[in-house]
Amino acid sequence: MDKAPQRQIKGTRLKRRSESLSAIALTLTLFIASPVSGQAILEGERFHPAVATQGMVSTSHTLATDVALQVLKEGGNAIDAAVTAGFALAVTQPRSGNIGGGGFMLIAKGDHSAPEAIDFREKAPAAANETMFQDDNGDVVQNRSRFTHLAAGVPGTVAGLAMALERHGTLSLKQALAPAIKLARDGFTVPQRFTDGLEQARPRLERWPATRSTFYKRDGSAYQPGETFRQPKLANTLQRIAEKGVDGFYQGKTADLIVKEMERHGGLITKADLSAYEPVVRSPVHGTYRGYDIYSMSPPSSGGTHIVQILNILEGFPIRESGHNTADTIHWMAEAMKLAYADRSQYLGDTDYVEVPLAGLTSKSYAETLRKDISSEQARPASDIGPGQPAAYESPETTHFSVVDKWGNAVSNTYTINFSYGSGITVEGAGFLLNNEMDDFSAKPGVPNAYGLIGGEANKVEPGKRMLSSMSPTIMKKQGKNFLVTGSPGGSRIITTTLQVILNVIDHDMNIQTAVSAPRVHHQWLPDELRIEQGISGDTIRLLEDRGHTVVTNSAMGAIQSIMVGEDGTLYGGADPRRSTSSAKGY
Repeated sequence: MDKAPQRQIKGTRLKRRSESLSAIALTLTLFIASPVSGQAILEGERFHPAVATQGMVSTSHTLATDVALQVLKEGGNAIDAAVTAGFALAVTQPRSGNIGGGGFMLIAKGDHSAPEAIDFREKAPAAANETMFQDDNGDVVQNRSRFTHLAAGVPGTVAGLAMALERHGTLSLKQALAPAIKLARDGFTVPQRFTDGLEQARPRLERWPATRSTFYKRDGSAYQPGETFRQPKLANTLQRIAEKGVDGFYQGKTADLIVKEMERHGGLITKADLSAYEPVVRSPVHGTYRGYDIYSMSPPSSGGTHIVQILNILEGFPIRESGHNTADTIHWMAEAMKLAYADRSQYLGDTDYVEVPLAGLTSKSYAETLRKDISSEQARPASDIGPGQPAAYESPETTHFSVVDKWGNAVSNTYTINFSYGSGITVEGAGFLLNNEMDDFSAKPGVPNAYGLIGGEANKVEPGKRMLSSMSPTIMKKQGKNFLVTGSPGGSRIITTTLQVILNVIDHDMNIQTAVSAPRVHHQWLPDELRIEQGISGDTIRLLEDRGHTVVTNSAMGAIQSIMVGEDGTLYGGADPRRSTSSAKGY
């Protein structure tokens, strides 16, 4: 490994930067999207990426982008910046950024070594059981796994971000938390999206007094664009983490507040569950596509497995020659997606509890077998598709951010509290929302979850188990060097969103901003419908329907945040316009 990246990742701690990091929020302003470059359009590029040479940050909120970029400018590495962004998003984007949820981080050092994955997914409490979301007749009680205290898994975000910093960062946890604490205590200017989200979620947020008092004014109205929103209780919670490390969350006052919240409303999380929580270092899923190495999240996420599986299937089709979002290309993508999601329903789960045929699912030979059953002329009905036979065993509100530093180190991080605002339940006195990730388990094998995904025995509820996810933080390498850092929110559509950005870059030669902005499609086997965003031509839709696809126009899919590294080291950032607060910036 090159000595410079090694020193920057594991060397002596940098000098304290608390004062400068704390001051960042004083100068932060609302993001105003820059217009599409007219020159870029003349040169054939519909959208122009952010360009830099020293460091690049792409997140779903400009305030998080700004604080992370400042860390890079002051000599911090990509891991320092990513952890700082993660905590800042917990303040500025409470509908998805979080300390009450969990997720996955991929870290690729600036050399030719394989990336490392940190799994900080939530876990089922020790008192959880397989039938906890069923009634006495064995039928699923739909909202029990979504909007009650039973819906919360043991949070992993704080422990996961702290582990990343300890293993690979140069900042202390206190330094990384300083901007978030200031943003929570002093407040930030509310954008339109913040107001709209609280109004849309009002019916389920208002029912909880702590949520109502945290996110709405005393008269019950929502904060309006341009007003300042402060979170003093969350600031105090973050301060305890800054002073005491992870024990400031998983033990002591914050843990007491979580447990009291559970006890008041029949929840299951105990002090023992909190103190026992630990993130896990895992090896990412690895595959190849047209000469590029693909690294993505391994189980308990299904994302990496099925991105590699779908790419393996599509590698046998002339995607480039067919063209972007033509009827042929969309048809092949949809048919490959169906097969992967059918396999997901049976084989994927937490590998600490079940065996997953990972090598078989991601093998080229298995993909070739599946490809033979795809007709280029006719869609296969979902009823004719079931889980395949691989070789023997060996959110729609989430948020993603990507960071690359001047040493070439890259971080791809996706984390969530599941639904927009998670369970809607705020821990009284602590100022943060609880996740409802228990809905990502199979409440009953064969019964779809909130995203319509079918689960099986491999993903049943068990004490201490991590629930299955679609989160897909992904890093691509070209000849051993980091090339593309990407990932997205979007529940079941995370996998297909990330997939299409990869295809747009590799097969369709798009710059990263165009690849991120282009219209998307999605098929997840069940329900048997091909979902498309606006922007797919009517002629293409008719051709797809003639092949047997049921085409449904859907709302925006995902909000992918991506960075591409040029051969000369130039960094190109692509922030997804599907979130009005998205921002890619570099220096």
